[in-house]
Amino acid sequence: MLDSIPSPDKNARAQARRRWDSIAKPLGSLGLLETALTDIAALTGDPGCPINKRTLLVFCADNGVVAQGVTQTGSEVTAAVARNLASGVTAACRMAECAHCKVLPVDVGIKDFSPTPGVLDRRVNNGTGDITLGPAMSRAQLEQAINAGIDLIRREKEAGTDLILTGEMGIGNTTTASAIASVLLGLPPEQVTGKGSGLSQEGLSRKIHAIKRAITANQPNPADPLDVLQKLGGFDIAAMAGAFLGGALYRVPVVIDGFISGVAALCAARLCPEAKGAMLASHVSAEPAGALVLEALGKRPIITAEMRLGEGTGALCLLPLLDMARQVYFHAASFEQAAVEAYQPL
Repeated sequence: MLDSIPSPDKNARAQARRRWDSIAKPLGSLGLLETALTDIAALTGDPGCPINKRTLLVFCADNGVVAQGVTQTGSEVTAAVARNLASGVTAACRMAECAHCKVLPVDVGIKDFSPTPGVLDRRVNNGTGDITLGPAMSRAQLEQAINAGIDLIRREKEAGTDLILTGEMGIGNTTTASAIASVLLGLPPEQVTGKGSGLSQEGLSRKIHAIKRAITANQPNPADPLDVLQKLGGFDIAAMAGAFLGGALYRVPVVIDGFISGVAALCAARLCPEAKGAMLASHVSAEPAGALVLEALGKRPIITAEMRLGEGTGALCLLPLLDMARQVYFHAASFEQAAVEAYQPL
C-alpha cells in the first residue's frame, strides 16, 4: 500500500508558486501561508488548492498506563469528552463552528464505551495494556488501528472532503506520546515529558518514572516505528498515524495538531518518509517535545500560541489563516492589475 503513494505534483507546485509570485506584494511575504497552499497544490495536483470541505477527526481511546497515577483524572473522562464531542459542546466543537469544519469523534478503544450516536465506531479493543508491564497492544491490534486511520481518509475523500484535521482524546496519552518520542528521538524521558493536563511536580516525576519503566520492560526498537507504536503507543496515536499515511496515499492534506498528533505524524514519517508530503503543521505545542517533534519532521509551525488542549484545537486555528491566504491567492491584484512593476529577486 505504501509503495503506491504518489510523488508530489511538480507542475501543480510550480503553477501555485507562479501565482503567488504574480501577486502585487513582496515575493514570499506571506511566508508559511504561501508554503502551505503551495504544498497543498503539490499534494493534490490541483493549483486551485482546494480546502473548502474540511473534517476534524478526533481519535478517542484509553490507555492502561493510567493505573500508574500519571494523570489528574480517570479514564472515564475519555468517554465523557467523546460524548460531548458528539453533542457539539467542547472547545474544539465551538472553534470548528467558526472555522466551518465538521467534527467527527472516532472510538478506537475507549474503555467501557457503548455505541453512541455521533461517535464513529472503529473500536480495536477496550483500551490498551499498561505499558509499564508489557506491550500496549498486539501486532494485529496495531495493524487494525493503523488501517482504520487509513480507511477513514479514503472514506472522507470519497465524500468530497478536501482537508483533514487530526485531533485526539485519551486520558494518559501524553504519557504514551512522550514514551514514543523518547525512543524515536533518542532523548531521555525527562527532556520530552511535560505536565500534560496539569500534573504537580510529584505527578510529573511519577509520569517520567512510568515511561522509564515502560521502555525498560518493552525494549522497543528505535529503528522500527511499528515496534515502538505497538509496545508504547495508544490506539489513538496508531489510528492518527494511519490518517497521515492515508493522506499521502489518497492525496488529501492532513493537519498536524499538537504534540500527540505530531508524535503520530513522526511514526508515519519514520514508516514512510513520503507521508511527510501530506502533512501540514498548525502550531507548536507548549509540551516540552512539541518543537522537537516538528523539527524531526522538518515541519515549521505557523502558530505559536502555547496551546496544549488537544482535540484538534490547534489544527482548527490554522483554518482561518488558510482561508485568508486563499483569498489573497485568488483575488488579490496582480502586479499588472495594480500597475506596479513586478518584484525581482536580487
